[in-house]
Amino acid sequence: METQTNKATRLKLTDIKSMPIRTFWITSIAFFICFFAWFGIVPFMPDVVKDLNLTPDQKWNSIILAVTGTVFARLAIGKLCDKYGPRLCYTYLLIFGAIPVILLGFVQTPTQFLICRLFIGFIGASFVITQFHTSIMFAPNIVGTANATSAGWGNLGGGANRLGMPLIAAAVVSFGVAEEVAWRYSMVIAGIIAMLMGLVYYFYTQDTPEGNFSQLKKEGKMPTLKKDEESFISVLKDYRVWILFIVYAASFGMELTVYGTMDDYLQNNFGLTRSTAGNLVLSFALMNIFARTLGGFFGDKFGKLRGLRGRVLFLTIILAAEGFMLSFFSMTTSLAVGMLFLIAFSLTVQMAEGATFSVVPFINKKAIGSISGIVGAGGNVGAFLAAMFLKSKSAVAETTALGLSSDLGETAMKAAQSAASASAVSSGYFTIGGFVIVTALTTLAIKFSAADEEISAMELQKVQPNLVLGDK
Repeated sequence: METQTNKATRLKLTDIKSMPIRTFWITSIAFFICFFAWFGIVPFMPDVVKDLNLTPDQKWNSIILAVTGTVFARLAIGKLCDKYGPRLCYTYLLIFGAIPVILLGFVQTPTQFLICRLFIGFIGASFVITQFHTSIMFAPNIVGTANATSAGWGNLGGGANRLGMPLIAAAVVSFGVAEEVAWRYSMVIAGIIAMLMGLVYYFYTQDTPEGNFSQLKKEGKMPTLKKDEESFISVLKDYRVWILFIVYAASFGMELTVYGTMDDYLQNNFGLTRSTAGNLVLSFALMNIFARTLGGFFGDKFGKLRGLRGRVLFLTIILAAEGFMLSFFSMTTSLAVGMLFLIAFSLTVQMAEGATFSVVPFINKKAIGSISGIVGAGGNVGAFLAAMFLKSKSAVAETTALGLSSDLGETAMKAAQSAASASAVSSGYFTIGGFVIVTALTTLAIKFSAADEEISAMELQKVQPNLVLGDK
């Protein structure tokens, strides 16, 4: 599709005149804004529950719907990127994805809230476009690092909203808006920002280092529609894609689930206050600043040492480490020891995510978008299944505990419920850790042909002069 020499061979962040570097910054910021808006309502859920009279089931269902919408959007957006290019796909996703974010500020019923949450989840597909765009802008020697860094910095939006959205709400209140409805104005503002970012994406990026897809098609440098369809069918038949689908379910999917349940678990198991537990979880999310980048960085390093097989081996190692760290954490009763394992889990799970997308660009270079979409959707499928698993275990345990302690008073019932929930979630974490370890072993089945290895080695040799002379 594009010649190797025009791709960036270094992640020189200050070189914003370079199209690959400018694209890296814009796509990372766009992804950050999408995650910020996607999870923007989370800090306001107590206000939303009170304002709309949400039941516990409706509150939980809103979380599930947000994840569910993302699955379908990610599956679709990858194929669209291959056909129309990342520039137009991101522009339309940001502009139209901002609409349900804005409408969330106007909902009046639980049903309207749930519908908006479903469609807001579509902006989670931004991850796929980000990974696609960096994959075609950077050379093989650095593509894993670029992918991991853009994704990690974008993911920060999901943690930064815990601080940012309350600040926006406080600013709104300072203009005389009632505090109980400040969440509505905050969501409208977040949506407007996303919409404006769509315009920035359209005017300041391009699809490839050589130009936009529309231009390249006119010049006969793009595949025909028939070849596109053949390429997509080959993707669906490639077992390696589906292994990576499961791998991302076992990494990003588990990160979403664990962090989504960790606040309550830390309170129930270790007796922490809600504020302390929330700050701890936020700090682990902020590790995305560097942890995911490390996964891509070491993926690239192993790729230089051992070829494409080296990238797979590193993914196996770091994914297995993630599973062990979560299982060990689930068995700890000491807060200090638990925090050490939780830090280790945060580090390894984010590195595993980065390592996954240091492998993705080499599966089929003619269908990077489609593969990124399928693999990216795996993360949300994993989050959905793991959340349902933990919810069912916890619900059964809590119901049983309440029944057994019903004659002991309200305080005893609450204590029994908390203990039962902690025990159930702990058991669930242990099981999930085992699933991750088994998944790590399946990655060893990912193979590359001798021709693929040879092409990869030749591409690495081609970028060496650029590493000496400086990249574009």
